[in-house]
Formats: sequence, structure tokens, C-alpha cells
Amino acid sequence: MAGFLVRRSLHGAVLVALAASLTYLLAASALRPRAHFEQRNPRPPAAVVDAELTALNLNDRTPLLRRYAVWAGGVLRGDFGRTLAGEPVAPELWRRALVSLRLLAVGTVLGAVLGVLAGAYAAARRHRPADRLITVGSFAVLSTPVFVLAVLLQLGAERINQITGVRIFEWAGEYTPGAAEGALGRLRHLVLPTLTVVLVQAAVFGRYQRHLMLDVLDADFVRTAMARGLTRRQALVRHGLRTALVPTATYFAYTFGFVLLGAMFTEKIFGWHGMGEWLIDSVHRGDVNAVAAVALLAAVLVLLAGAAADIAHAILDPRVRAGR
Repeated sequence: MAGFLVRRSLHGAVLVALAASLTYLLAASALRPRAHFEQRNPRPPAAVVDAELTALNLNDRTPLLRRYAVWAGGVLRGDFGRTLAGEPVAPELWRRALVSLRLLAVGTVLGAVLGVLAGAYAAARRHRPADRLITVGSFAVLSTPVFVLAVLLQLGAERINQITGVRIFEWAGEYTPGAAEGALGRLRHLVLPTLTVVLVQAAVFGRYQRHLMLDVLDADFVRTAMARGLTRRQALVRHGLRTALVPTATYFAYTFGFVLLGAMFTEKIFGWHGMGEWLIDSVHRGDVNAVAAVALLAAVLVLLAGAAADIAHAILDPRVRAGR
């Protein structure tokens, strides 16, 4: 098992390096940080613009590979460069990352768990009202773009606030630590963006887990377990669900990238000042170093999600633990 995890980690590290490098090269080629300085009023002299861009390692007149070498060397030392405003990227990146993880950690895990349970239950109740309800609900969420789903939740929350006469829900940005509302205020700001992530995750995993459970409902090992005295529910939970969870664990790593993408829209709509919002604003400004830093951290998060999926796979599948 240890060898399996080490090999997967090494492969993941190589992929992170490639993804981060390609992102930087693409951003440095396509974005125009020079326009950020030239649009100032009054417009600075060309020599001043060149000097500022060179100091930030953003001068498009410097060969691309030379800029990449400087950036990569800095990353190896923990230096992600500076923003167009001249501020270090690293402190802002970590602050934004903590804000995003506050949203993603609960939403991703809770959505995956609820989706697996809903999918397994729907399969066990196939062709019954519960199965149809879960299936229709999953299709409805999956067919709704994330930004539309977020707006619908806002409208519903606003209606609830009007009916109750109390500001139960808030969505004007992440909660500011130290506010007088305390933990309740933090929770009010977290509910709607987290619920957006949960609904999307639950719909994705619900559909996937249902199909996997349908494949094992009448499997030989389930019938054998029932012949040995287990009830159908016990056989499905102890043997069927565990077997069906093996591909789900692998699927989790592949979906995490889409979760990050959806979180960008979620953060922007709810005014949640995390990595997603910063990435969108940085692309608009042409801030290459900020874009590359967010992409690198996103690749690392996907790698960690893959590592968690590999560990779950190893726990669920005895063949992996045996080194087969």
C-alpha cells in the first residue's frame, strides 16, 4: 500500500509542475500587464513602464523563457512574485486560500457524503417514488448552471427573510472575524455559498453512486451474504455499498477540479473574497503572477484530493493493500 501511495504521489507532483508551468506560460503569453500601467492618467513614460514591468518580471519584451525561469526559481524558494500593485503574492494567496477552504471543505465533503447516501438509497428503492424523486432532483440540479443555482438560492433566501422578518441568511461577502454577531454571523454568511457547493456535489455523486449500486444489487457476493443469514439491507450496506464505493473514491479526485471551477462563480456571486474571485479579477487586470499562483495552488489541492481518493481506494479495496 505504501509503495502504491508513493508512486501516485510522485506522478501527481510531476503533473502539478507541468500544470503550473503551462499556466504561467499561457498567462504570460496571453495577458497584457503593460496595459495596466499605460492606462494610468497621466500616462507614464514608456521607460518608466518598462522599468516597473521588469521589476515585477512581467515585461513582455523580456524573452518568455527567461521570465519563466525567474518565476520558477522564485516558486522553489516560496516566492510567488509580486502583484501589479507591487505587493507580495504569497500573503494574499494564503489569505484567499483560507477563505476558499472555509467554503470548500464543508461543501465538498458534505455534498459527496449526501450524494453517495442518496444514490445508494435510490438504487435500493429503484422504480419507486423515492428513486424517481432523487433522480429528478439530481437532473434538475445538474442541468442548472452554478451561477443560476446561486441566484435562485439568493432569491429563495430573500423570500424567507421577508416572510420571517429576520435576516436569517446573508450573502454580501464572507464573515469578518471579530464582528459582534460571533459564530452565528459566520454561519449566516456560510450557509448559501456552502449549500450551492453541496447541492452540485450531491447531484453528481448521487447519479454516479446510483448506477454503481445497481450493478451490485444482484451480484453473487450479495446473494451469498444473504444466504449466510444477513438481511438484504445488511448485505447491501456491508458488502454492496463498500464495493460500489471503490470507483466513487477514484471519481472524487476527478470531480474536485470541477468543484474548484464552480466555486469561482459561487465566490463571485456571493461576494466571497477567496481564490476564485481573485483569479477572475487577476485575469481581468492581466496580473500574471497572481493567476499563476492561484493555478499552482489549485493544482496542489487537486493533487491532495487525489491522494485522499487513493487512500480511500486502498482502504476499501483489499487488492491494493496486498500490492496487486
